[in-house]
Amino acid sequence: MIRFLALAPLLVLALPAHAQEGESKPPKRYRVSLGPQLSPNYPGSDKVQLSPLVDVAIARGDDPFPFEAADDSFGFAAFKSGGFEIGPAANFQGSRHRKEAGAQIDEVGTTVELGGYAQYWLASSLRLHTELRQGINGHKGLIGSAGLDYVMRDGDKWLVAIGPRVTLSDAKYRRAYFDVTPAVAARTGLPVYRADGSAVHALGVSSTATRQFSRHWGVYGYARYDRLTGDGADSPLTTKPYGSRDQFSGGLGLSFTFGKGVR
Repeated sequence: MIRFLALAPLLVLALPAHAQEGESKPPKRYRVSLGPQLSPNYPGSDKVQLSPLVDVAIARGDDPFPFEAADDSFGFAAFKSGGFEIGPAANFQGSRHRKEAGAQIDEVGTTVELGGYAQYWLASSLRLHTELRQGINGHKGLIGSAGLDYVMRDGDKWLVAIGPRVTLSDAKYRRAYFDVTPAVAARTGLPVYRADGSAVHALGVSSTATRQFSRHWGVYGYARYDRLTGDGADSPLTTKPYGSRDQFSGGLGLSFTFGKGVR
């Protein structure tokens, strides 16, 4: 879950001012979680980087905070109907530097990915979530994901969710991270490799959990594992000493709940 820093302007759209709320509506409450997280430096990396874990949730009245998986991109619902909703999505992918991947490997710049999401609650505890995002710089590729979450909860007291993940991408994205060009092959001795195979480049599982200790304080955490497949698994850049097909990420933060709706 990387939805912080460059994505802050979108947060303004997701948090309407109190002055715009009608007096007849139940008051809102907010839960802000902050802590550290570890995630791969870039797709296919065998190293992890430390970054902030930030999550913001909003609820009204006695309604529990809506479930969002920690690895969902930043977004908010632009349209809701029953258990279905769609809206914009944004994500931030860090860069691949030669000092991290090896002096002979091509760099990939920091990428802001913009797109949208759609999700549907198949049952009260089963959520299907999909995303499609375009890199507007950096890798400049198209990346998509689909995930199914089984959600267990007792209101806001505790929540545990777990489910499978599928990550897809277009050829431009896969070539940015998994290609071995003739120039790179000449510098490294690796075989030339062209990432033009399957659109599915990773399969995984993700889990999100929250636990409230008091009216105001709690914890928020997640863990995720992905196994690169297709072009991601076959690329020489995802094997030692350049990278890994196994991708781990996780984080743990302290949460604080506030607002007129807190009881």
